[in-house]
Amino acid sequence: MEDGLDLGLGKVLPIKIEDEMKNSYIDYAMSVIVMRALPDVRDGLKPVHRRILYAMHEAGMAANKPYKKSARIVGEVLGKYHPHGDSSVYDAIVRMAQNFSTRYMQVDGHGNFGSVDGDSAAAMRYTEVRMSRIAEEMLADIEKDTVDFVPNYDESLKEPSVLPAKVPNLLINGSSGIAVGMATNIPPHNLGEVVDGLIMMIDNPEVTIMELMMAIKGPDFPTGALILGREGIRQAYATGRGSVKMRAQARIENMSSGKQRILVSEIPYQVNKARLIENIAGLVRDKTIDGITDLRDESDRKGMRIVIELRRDANADVVLNQLYKHTQMQDTFGVNMLALVNGRPKVLNLQEVLYHYIEHQKIVIVRRTKFELDKARARAHILEGLKIALDHLDAVIKTIRGSQTPEIAKNALMDKFTLSEKQSQAILDMRLQRLTGLEREKIENEYKDILETIEWLEGVLADEGKVMNIIKEELLDVKKRFADERRTIITSDVSKMNMEDLIAEEDIVITLTHQGYIKRLPVDTYRSQRRGGKGVTGMGTKEEDFVEHLFVATTHHNLLFFTSRGRMYRLKGYELPEAGRTAKGTAIVNLLQVEKDEKITAVIPLKEFSANRHLFMATQKGIVKKSELLEFDTARKGGLIAISLDEDDDLIGVKLTNGEQDIIMGTRDGKAIVFHESDVRVMGRTAHGVRGINLDQGDQVIGMEVVRKDGEVLTVTSEGYGKRTTVNEYRITGRGGKGVINIKPSAAEKIGHVVGIKVVKPGQELMLITSDGIIIRMEIDTISVTSRSTQGVKVMRTDKDDQVVALAVVEKKANND
Repeated sequence: MEDGLDLGLGKVLPIKIEDEMKNSYIDYAMSVIVMRALPDVRDGLKPVHRRILYAMHEAGMAANKPYKKSARIVGEVLGKYHPHGDSSVYDAIVRMAQNFSTRYMQVDGHGNFGSVDGDSAAAMRYTEVRMSRIAEEMLADIEKDTVDFVPNYDESLKEPSVLPAKVPNLLINGSSGIAVGMATNIPPHNLGEVVDGLIMMIDNPEVTIMELMMAIKGPDFPTGALILGREGIRQAYATGRGSVKMRAQARIENMSSGKQRILVSEIPYQVNKARLIENIAGLVRDKTIDGITDLRDESDRKGMRIVIELRRDANADVVLNQLYKHTQMQDTFGVNMLALVNGRPKVLNLQEVLYHYIEHQKIVIVRRTKFELDKARARAHILEGLKIALDHLDAVIKTIRGSQTPEIAKNALMDKFTLSEKQSQAILDMRLQRLTGLEREKIENEYKDILETIEWLEGVLADEGKVMNIIKEELLDVKKRFADERRTIITSDVSKMNMEDLIAEEDIVITLTHQGYIKRLPVDTYRSQRRGGKGVTGMGTKEEDFVEHLFVATTHHNLLFFTSRGRMYRLKGYELPEAGRTAKGTAIVNLLQVEKDEKITAVIPLKEFSANRHLFMATQKGIVKKSELLEFDTARKGGLIAISLDEDDDLIGVKLTNGEQDIIMGTRDGKAIVFHESDVRVMGRTAHGVRGINLDQGDQVIGMEVVRKDGEVLTVTSEGYGKRTTVNEYRITGRGGKGVINIKPSAAEKIGHVVGIKVVKPGQELMLITSDGIIIRMEIDTISVTSRSTQGVKVMRTDKDDQVVALAVVEKKANND
């Protein structure tokens, strides 16, 4: 009390700040939840939308009346019902008039109302609006006491607490809003489907959600596009929450130049087209997506059209899948069906949303029937009075003429003919023309009709079945007038589907160049030739590039890519882009997340991952390692460590083994070693390994193979010499030794260095490739079998500056020429 404040007078009250904050915040939160952000389950509208429609109705801005300035209706709404910012009202009007935002537009707009590119609408002083025809159905019968009216913010006027809503607006237009501690996100639906669902529920109140989904198949977005899979829809309809996958409508088209292009005609709901195109351009610039040469927007008033032109060697399916993966061409709609039920927020399933709408319609129909019944009874009462007057016409006229004033006449009529005040007044107000015979007959007929109407209305109030039939009839009428075709196509979720089910299994040849360009071709692209042939061009390469790996697999194989730095990456055969025989291929960096200093040095085609199988690895410096295959069964995109390497060493070969096989390693200078793989214990994925061969100074390992007892060791040199040697000539030694001579060392100047060794068997075919990209295919049987220390025979003629750089063994096909 020292500060002079008299707390007892009630002017200053001590309140704890936490109490004040709590109470004030709860008041604010409840205001946002109930009065701003969430729609009512009955008419599907938030207060601002309800006030806009009611103000337009009051202002006579009907669908058949001229447009009026948007600023006019914004002023009406602000001044009478919605004491908030004008931008909140105008933004709501704009969205109600956008055909890409609202499935069934409630505002018919004239002027610039923005675009799917994110352009904002013109100012409200320029645009004009009126109600759409379907919006008029939201307000139909509002004057028949169908809904409660509440005082507006200053209690000078009244506004409806909910609209009669002849159309199920919550589902057909959806809603989104962020309240305090909760949010709603209800997708739009097709009117015809929703009406079918409502009728199904009227006919059978116990209908299940799965049965309702026979009618209401899923969301129907104004922008069309695709929905992938029904699982998200099922979950959303059953629980009120779920995630719906949306995908752009795109097709691949062949151009006259032989190239392909992707045409996008529809994009997912709420995706900004301009930003989408910008993002695609950014991904092309950053080389996240490779193969796109041109990108342009050709959309016009006829519809959307985004053109994405591709490079000649690009795989259109791969590019399209990358676009789906990295951009909003594939997006998700998080369904959260939260709405106000009796003023309280509640998450609703599909059944509950339909139930609450039907209950609201029952109340509207009953209240309208009562209103019409009261009106009919009042009219019947008047008609009864008029009939009495007409039956005693002379006495009525005499009574009126004998009265000094209208008041005396009214009282006299009431007393003499036992009429009510309203009946007496109606007789006094009656015009002389009503006394003609025809007019008297009209009154008789009207009275008869009104009695029938009263009887029918009373019957409706007495029988809920009749009420439900009226709802059905009115819903079918709405469907007939406003329903349209579904825009969004619901398709199976191919993003989860196993792609192998869609792709035929066929043999393919895969080539990978020194600079990292990869492609696949059908195996019969190359015709079989005789030994010593010149070959055909197998790949168009730059002068400084050459093909380094060539192998055969199928489209269904797992391809395990091992890099020089000892990492493993994984792809499926069909994920590689197919290209023509002379095409360069696609950069491997666009398919695998390899580091800049990594080079693919080994590829294992694998049908499936199974137990009791091993990966046997060898490095350039002669280190070997054995690991279990199952350790590599992962789809991690960033790659796995396959072996820990010394800084100056590289991984050069990887083979699939069963744990009990012999291994042969060959060196560049013509040495070879054979040892049993049991000499190498099983190690973990990240282990370093042990010594496999003791190399001479300057020598390095160029190949490692699994030995087959009936096999032959095929050796090929850089100058095109080759030979077969039976495996029996290579004695088994322990790992870590110097090895034995594999090819005549004195002929190195003539035959060049060894480029590869393979363990082969008769009946196979050999494919050789040179640094100039020339490929030759021949039968292995045409290559002579000689001893270990010979130089071999010429198997491929090479040009002066050309050299053999890679070889692959192909199983001979019965239909080969």
